[in-house]
Order: sequence, then structure tokens, then C-alpha cells
Amino acid sequence: MQIDAHYYAVLAMARSVGIEKETAHKIAYASQFVDDAKINHITLNNDNEKYLLEKFNEKPEIKNAATCHNYFKIDTFNYGAMVNNTAAFHFVPGCDGDNFAKKMRCKKESPIVMNILKEAKRDNDPIKLGIALHAYADTFSHQGFSGIPSKVNDVDEIEPLNKINSEKNIKEFLMNIVNDVKHAKKGLVIPAYGHAQVFKYSDIPYLKWKYSYDQTNDFTKNYREEVVDNKDRFQEAFLNIKKHLDDFLKNNPELKDTKVEEVGIEKFNDVLTSKKVTEDRINNWRNFLVEQELLSESDEEILSYDEDLWLKKAFDDYSKEKYCNRIVEDVKVVDDFLKTDWYKYYEATQWYKKIFFSSAEEHGLMIPNEYV
Repeated sequence: MQIDAHYYAVLAMARSVGIEKETAHKIAYASQFVDDAKINHITLNNDNEKYLLEKFNEKPEIKNAATCHNYFKIDTFNYGAMVNNTAAFHFVPGCDGDNFAKKMRCKKESPIVMNILKEAKRDNDPIKLGIALHAYADTFSHQGFSGIPSKVNDVDEIEPLNKINSEKNIKEFLMNIVNDVKHAKKGLVIPAYGHAQVFKYSDIPYLKWKYSYDQTNDFTKNYREEVVDNKDRFQEAFLNIKKHLDDFLKNNPELKDTKVEEVGIEKFNDVLTSKKVTEDRINNWRNFLVEQELLSESDEEILSYDEDLWLKKAFDDYSKEKYCNRIVEDVKVVDDFLKTDWYKYYEATQWYKKIFFSSAEEHGLMIPNEYV
């Protein structure tokens, strides 16, 4: 899924079930930030508070912070990025099958993601919940694909069954060109990593499409056709997300906003699966949030997602140029850094990864890692 679902739809649903505004914002922001947290390694300079330098030991650093991936960058093609980012947060393994490759294939409501979500709902931490909801939602849209390069991702006969509205960016244009490359050459152009070979088809909420995949255990090229209706997948995902948000609110009744009235699921689904380009779907959500009185026009910081918002509030020396890199060195943090949402997000990702790897092991999937 993309920002219109991970941020705006989660935000709207959180408000609709009655979660107070600031908490709903943190849930939705964490949900989307999983796709935007590019920084993986930070080192602190010596001008920071002494207690911080001591907390992070002799070489003050924060490691393994990233949660996002990029199929088209070489630096994502390493084991750590694949299992700690791509598989853990975007293609949670289903643990089904007779071999490692099959077990790594993402499955709707994977037992791993359900364990993580169960723990998140027990807590009163909206950031943990937001991260878990991102992974949960992606098990619906990314089911059938794997977070590591694998033959399960090597597909054929990809075809949209209804018209795709043209996105206003060059990447979408290039992807449509690549779509015309024959399967014999496609593997040389696009790696069998995640859903790269089906482009963004799995993340377009209104799209109906089809593809063929090798259904055998030993990959002997016995292909089976799969027809996918994203509309059904998105609607089912958010009907369940509503239940999980309800559970979280029941466990944390102090977060209830009694002034908010629940919005009917039909109205919600109309916006969720509207046949618009991403930018227009975002505008639809902004209008929906205000018109349904889930937010007001004065809530501009919430209505307009800024992927750098938490960075700006956590780092004294923030600049777009410096903080757009995977490794950021010699940083100066704000005085209350450990209380910032960025740092709480980092802590939540470490909590998440421990449960992810231990749950995988419990369900017969051994993934070498440094967490358990």
C-alpha cells in the first residue's frame, strides 16, 4: 500500500473509531513512516549532553534504524537490509511451505504479524501500533511475494484488467515501459525482489490485475494464473484494521474522544478505493477528514503528511541534505531527544524486530539475525 492508505486511511479510521486526535496522528504517522525511515546509522557528536553520550557507550551511535527499502538501489541488496527491513516490515513471511523460499512468502495475516499486532494492542504506545498496522496492511497487498530475492517473485503474464490512471511522475512512466519487456528479458531488467516484477500493481487500491507464478516446490516452471482484485483486498484489510483499532481503544479508554462520530464503512471504502491518482486520493482523504468532522482545517500539520516532521523535532542540526542519507554522522540532538517521537519510533522498531524474529522461529522459520 502507499501513503494514501498507510497514513490517510489509517488516520481516518483511527479518528472514526474514536481515538483522540494526537494519538491518532502518531498511529498514522508511524504507519507511513515505515516507508520513509531511510536513515540506518547515526553517530552523535561530542557536543551532545553527557548522559546521552554515556547511554550510547564509547562510540555514541544508533544502528539498524531504517525500515524502508528501495528495489532500485544497489545498497538494499544485502542480507541485513532484506531481512531487517524488506521482509520484516513489508513482506512478513507466512511460514507456509516445504522450504525456506516458500516459508518466506508473505501471507495475509501471517502468524508473525498477528503476534506483533497482539502485543502492540496490549500496550499504550501508538507508535508501536502504527508500525504493526503498516506491516499488517502490507500482508494483504503484498501476499504471495517475498522480501528477499527469490524465485517466488519471478512471475509472468502480468496484465492490468482495468485502466490505470496515469501517475504524475517519471517512475510510473518508466515502469509502464518496462511492463512491455518480454519475460525472457525482464529478469535482466527487474530483480525478483519483493513485488518489483509486478511494479506497483499490488499497491493501487482500485486495480484488478493478473499474473502467473510457479506453484511448484522445486520451481520447475509449472505456472498458475492468479487474478487479484485490490479493491477486495484493501476493503478487507481496513475492515480488520478497524477492529484492531477498536481493541487498542478498549485497552486504553483514556484515549477516547467522545465528540467524534463513527463514519459508515461504505463512505470510507468509497474514498479508500477511488479510481484516482495518488495525489488526488490524498486530497480526497483530506476533504473527507474535514467534511466528516474527524479533523478541522486548522489541523494542517496532521492533514499534510511531512516525512521529515519527526526528524526536525529530534535533531538540532536537521537539514534535508544531511538527513536524506542512509548514514548520518556527527549529529546534534535536541535536549529531550529520548522523549521525541523519532527516538520512540526507533525503540519501537527494535521491539518489533525482536518479536518478528522470535515469532518466525516459533513457526518453523529460522532467519539468521542479531536480535534473538
